[in-house]
Amino acid sequence: MYGLVNKAIQDMVCSRFGEDIWQEIKQKADIDIDVFISMEGYPDDTTHKLVKAASVVLGLSPSEIMQAFGEFWVQYTSEEGYGEMMDMSGDTLPEFLENLDNLHARVGISFPKLQPPSFECSDIEENHMNLHYRSNREGLAPMILGLVKGLGTRFDTEVDITQTQNRDDGADHDEFLVKYQPR
Repeated sequence: MYGLVNKAIQDMVCSRFGEDIWQEIKQKADIDIDVFISMEGYPDDTTHKLVKAASVVLGLSPSEIMQAFGEFWVQYTSEEGYGEMMDMSGDTLPEFLENLDNLHARVGISFPKLQPPSFECSDIEENHMNLHYRSNREGLAPMILGLVKGLGTRFDTEVDITQTQNRDDGADHDEFLVKYQPR
């Protein structure tokens, strides 16, 4: 994964729990990197180690960490220079979700080794849809729960998201039921 992801995890931990807790997490994860470079690639294992260590240090499940990170990621990337690109991806939650693959294609110009997930919306109704998530990476589905909640905040939309199909249970991809109501 690119350093931008690990840098965001660091910023989330530091802003919510302080620098000392971040140092404890890094030590527990056996990560000896002082500064994550946003545009540099790091092994996925680095991110997984940080999440596992954060889980132990903070007393939260890895799933809870990933959900919180998903919510944080929406605001973080917007502030890190991707806000304009996000603005062009939709004016409403459903429109944005339908354009996620296009957004990732545009981001891929800056990150040539990007291995983005793929999203597909189906059964779109006035206030709900199914969101299909496909990725070659393991363990990131909980992040989608947080991402969609974070996008709900971005679009001033009340969101209820439930995972209805799980790759960990043998499905070929993860699927979520997204219910939404603009405020």
